[in-house]
Amino acid sequence: MSKFVHEKIVIGLDVSTFEEVEAILSLCRNALWFKVGSQLFTKFGPSVVEFIRKDGRKVFLDLKFHDIPNTVKNAVSSAVELGVDLLTLHSLGGRKMIAQAREVVEGTSVKILAVTVLTSHNEQELRNEIGIYESVGDAVTRLAKMAISAGAHGVVCSPQEIRILRDNIQGEFMIVTPGVRPAWEKEAYDQARVMTPSEAIKLGADKIVIARPILKAKNPSEAYNKLVEEIENEL
Repeated sequence: MSKFVHEKIVIGLDVSTFEEVEAILSLCRNALWFKVGSQLFTKFGPSVVEFIRKDGRKVFLDLKFHDIPNTVKNAVSSAVELGVDLLTLHSLGGRKMIAQAREVVEGTSVKILAVTVLTSHNEQELRNEIGIYESVGDAVTRLAKMAISAGAHGVVCSPQEIRILRDNIQGEFMIVTPGVRPAWEKEAYDQARVMTPSEAIKLGADKIVIARPILKAKNPSEAYNKLVEEIENEL
């Protein structure tokens, strides 16, 4: 069971120093997956990806590429050369952008995930600020269907939309979800749509992204092991 659970958990390295990256990788020795987002990549670039990969760990590059198709195609090509395992682009970039990104990774082990609606957004913000007048669930479903049909291997969504997508989209596709909080973590931070890790996995999440409950813990190793134990006990 433990190996199964380790494959499910992605530690989000939302930190600002290389020393913190080194510490988390050293302390959480059983962790396999690490997310590198805009904060870390903007500061350290490819070197942080190379550091994570050097001892066999896996990298989820979460930069949410969203640009004209050719620019995204070239960015994805660079990510493939870097050796990442998963990468994100934004579904709002459209079908052509996603299709060209898929062409680049074809024949490699790299998988593309399309971000649907950010977990920090609620329905009011979607409507009043972004101009999407559907419910969150309808918007996520529409964008996910388009992205997967265009070639994305899966999507990023909040745990609240997992069951909706599994029920409404046929075929195999990956769901990776942030917006999860361990049962022992009471703070939701800036996530608007949250769920416990085991609940998300039971609903059909392939991977869950956890950052602050581990990064901000007094003992990150203990927090990670506690998370693994919680999931094992509830699955």
